[in-house]
Amino acid sequence: MFKLNEIKELIKLVDQTSVHEVEIENEGTRLLIRKPGKTEIVNVQTSAAPIAPVYAAAPVAAPASVQAPAAAAPAQAEAPAAPAIDASLHKIVSPMVGTFYSSPSPDAAAFVQKGARVTDKTVVCILEAMKLMNEIEAEVRGEIVEVLVENGQLVEFGQPLFLVKPE
Repeated sequence: MFKLNEIKELIKLVDQTSVHEVEIENEGTRLLIRKPGKTEIVNVQTSAAPIAPVYAAAPVAAPASVQAPAAAAPAQAEAPAAPAIDASLHKIVSPMVGTFYSSPSPDAAAFVQKGARVTDKTVVCILEAMKLMNEIEAEVRGEIVEVLVENGQLVEFGQPLFLVKPE
């Protein structure tokens, strides 16, 4: 039988790799984890019991996203609506689940702020995932129009971090 913390750790590992699907069997229990494009049910099957769904936030993400089926629907329904974003603006999105840091250290200035000019190689933030610090580059030339997350905030895969007015 898989423990919840083991499942959470496996979800994190799959999320941070190019692997799209992992299937593991352990003591008569089968665990299948898939990277979905949208919210998807991940099945856990034991030889003695029918398939029991385990819900994961889209895409397979933060440890808190694995919940009991009864608790999953209300948690997803309470998610705040995303603000309307101008289609001409470029979104710099999170490539992984992690903690957002706007500066290289607590006492240092932020990498970028609203109004800052960036190039495609400008580091805009750091995302910490599994105790690794990952520098995120702008990947576009332009001006930062808005910073969408707070320092120290947990972010999801694909979550917009910055809005950039491209040049």
